[in-house]
Amino acid sequence: MEQETLQHTERPVFKYEPPKEEQNGFPSQYYAGFWIRFMAYLVDLLATTAVTAIIISPIFRLADWQMDGSFFAIYGALVTLVFLAYFIVMTKFWGQTLGKMIFGIRVVSLKTETLTWGTVLFREGALRFVTSVVWGLYVVCAFTPKKQGIADLLESTAVVHEGYLKLDKDWK
Repeated sequence: MEQETLQHTERPVFKYEPPKEEQNGFPSQYYAGFWIRFMAYLVDLLATTAVTAIIISPIFRLADWQMDGSFFAIYGALVTLVFLAYFIVMTKFWGQTLGKMIFGIRVVSLKTETLTWGTVLFREGALRFVTSVVWGLYVVCAFTPKKQGIADLLESTAVVHEGYLKLDKDWK
């Protein structure tokens, strides 16, 4: 009976390679999907409600003014202004709101390195107002390849996971 000899075979070795970038943007796993963005938005709603309750509501109660929530009333207009200012300021200076910070996602521009004032004012001001009135428009990000909402599509921005961005910077 002959004994077979085992030949030395090389085991395949896999090394980490950062995902290849698309022509315009990031690899698909970088983009934040609908549910994580929705949860971040709920946190942001809590934050804006808290700011309104701490700053605006006490003034109206002390002055015994009517707190009408409609947009055309003074109280409603101030609440809307605080809501929009929160998103504009946080996104421009930090690239993310409190909700996005908690969930580790951020807004990035697909055209430039930083977000410009024009981009932020249109995305977080005008389009945030429109999507807060027409809630169904938020769902668009669940069905686009880069998980972009209406505001993202119009302004060439995307919401990405920060962890992937940090990994790429560490591995380069």
